[in-house]
Amino acid sequence: MIRISVVTAVYNRKDTVGEALDSVFCQTHPSIESVVIDGASTDGTRQILETYRDRIDVLVSERDGGIYDALNKGIRHATGDVVGFLHADDVLADLGVIARIAQAFEDPSVDAVYGDLKYVAHGDLGKVIRHWKSGEYRPSMLRNGWMPPHPTFYVRRSVYAQHGGFDVNLRIAADYDSVLRFLTRGRISLAYIPSVLVLMRVGGASNASLRNILRKSREDLLVIRRNRVGGWPTLFLKNTRKIGQFFAR
Repeated sequence: MIRISVVTAVYNRKDTVGEALDSVFCQTHPSIESVVIDGASTDGTRQILETYRDRIDVLVSERDGGIYDALNKGIRHATGDVVGFLHADDVLADLGVIARIAQAFEDPSVDAVYGDLKYVAHGDLGKVIRHWKSGEYRPSMLRNGWMPPHPTFYVRRSVYAQHGGFDVNLRIAADYDSVLRFLTRGRISLAYIPSVLVLMRVGGASNASLRNILRKSREDLLVIRRNRVGGWPTLFLKNTRKIGQFFAR
C-alpha cells in the first residue's frame, strides 16, 4: 500500500491549522503520515498542535529559516513513499483526496501527480475566488508559463532524494523552481487527477504586498532562466494565464 506523507509547515496560524489537520485525519486512505513543522509559533498554535499530538506522527517545533527551510525539514522527516504539502491555511477538498493520489501512484512509472485547486475566501471556504484547472501536462507548456498548483503536487520521496528539495535562497518562488527542476533536469513523469484536491485561502505571502509581488516576479524570472524554459515572455504568460481562473467554474 502506498504511504503518503503530508507535511504541514506552520507559523502563528492558530485560527486555521486545526482545520487543515482535520482535513488530513478524516481522509479515507488508511496509510497517511502527518508531519508538522512548527516554526516556534508564539500565538497559541503550539498548544493547538498538542491537542492533535496522538495523531501527528512527527511534530517539530523550533525556529527555522522560513517556509522553504521548514518544508525541507519536513521532507527529511518524512518516511512515506510519497510526499505532499498542506499549508496551515489550506484544506484537502474532500475525504477521498489522498486515496485518489495514492491510486495514481499505484502505477510505478508515475513520479508525481497533481490536480486542480480552488482559491477561496479566507473566512468562507465555500466562496470560490479562483478555480485553477491544471489540465494535462506537455513539456512544451513550460515555455508558456504553465505549472501545476504546488499544494496539489505530490512527489515520490525518491525524487527529492535524487534531485534535492527547495532552494532556501529563494523566498517566494522555490516551489516553482523545484517543479521546473524536476520536469526539465529530472525528466520526471506526471499524472493529472482532473478534480479539485485543495482549497487554498487567499492571502498568501507572494501577493501580500507590492514588494512581494515584485520580488516574486524577479525570482520567477530567475528560475525560468536557470531551468532554461524561457525568459520575459514566459513570465508574462505565467501571470496572464491566471486571468481565466477568475471566470472558471
